[in-house]
Amino acid sequence: QVQLVESGGGLVQPGGSLRLSCLASGSIASVFAMGWYRQAPGKQRELVAAITRTGYTNYADSVKGRFTISRDNAKNTVYLQMNSLKPEDTAVYYCNLQTTYSHYAGLSEPDRSWGQGTQVTVSS
Repeated sequence: QVQLVESGGGLVQPGGSLRLSCLASGSIASVFAMGWYRQAPGKQRELVAAITRTGYTNYADSVKGRFTISRDNAKNTVYLQMNSLKPEDTAVYYCNLQTTYSHYAGLSEPDRSWGQGTQVTVSS
């Protein structure tokens, strides 16, 4: 099974930027889609952004216009560029493989294990 490792999180002031990376242990070129998720304390995990193997993207309303998801199949890596960060973006961010449209649309979660994630804290 492909293992995923998230990185790039940290502490940033409101209005700042971060770029998260998700490195896969194997090829992701043929995977239906890749998604970034987040879970804030006391809240359910939610889909933040997803990108299909052909480049179609889907974003949560709360991050549209601020976050950009991209993928580099040659490097087996998915990125999440986060700009204009807000305190409410504070959460642990995870990536995962998405094998169905339901996953891509955020209607269900992948039936796979989750990595350790990367903590993003937005605070002054």
